[in-house]
Amino acid sequence: MNVEEEVERLKEEIQRLGKIQPDGSYKVTFGVLFNDDRCANIFEALVGTLRAAKKRKFLTYDGELLLQGVHDNVEIVLKPTPVPSAVVAATAESS
Repeated sequence: MNVEEEVERLKEEIQRLGKIQPDGSYKVTFGVLFNDDRCANIFEALVGTLRAAKKRKFLTYDGELLLQGVHDNVEIVLKPTPVPSAVVAATAESS
């Protein structure tokens, strides 16, 4: 699996495990992700995938390197998926 695929899978897992926020983002703690059996089977290097997703600005969290135990309560926020402009235009036209 390449990095782009892993980041997409990570986004799916955060949506599965996290709580949706009023702005459309999802929040989950590092400990929940790290200790989930499904995530453990999917991601060989969860921390590396998190860093790649953060670098691509899909998600945010405090700090650079997350360590199990020490950073279990760090919140990871998956940013809301932007609505494509074609959908926005079509919705505006139908109103």
